[in-house]
Amino acid sequence: MPRADERRSAAPPRLVYDDDCGFCAWSAALADRYGTFELVGFGELTPDQRARLPDGYESCVHLLTDDAVYSCGEATEQTLVRMGVAVRLLVSALRRVPGYPKAREAAYRWLADRRAIWGRFLGRKSA
Repeated sequence: MPRADERRSAAPPRLVYDDDCGFCAWSAALADRYGTFELVGFGELTPDQRARLPDGYESCVHLLTDDAVYSCGEATEQTLVRMGVAVRLLVSALRRVPGYPKAREAAYRWLADRRAIWGRFLGRKSA
């Protein structure tokens, strides 16, 4: 995590999400409410932003920082960490658990594969 003086000078991370997905838009808006992010829907990506994303980027969420690209479960984790101290402490503990990265990605994929269902309850048009 960057020091406080580095955070002030750096651009906010870009949260790249599927802006055609109601659950994804709701999730992005929630992140924006509790953190500092630039929200960028897939339909709004610049060529430079798209070039930083992995092939098949449409399959999950991404977090673009000045020096890194996080995707899928790791992007969600990094986003949550930037939203509050309690989450940072929880994630710090989880990172010590053997197999955590694999479990994180499996949990992300399980949720993402059911986003149409989640969108019925938590969806919104666009963030």
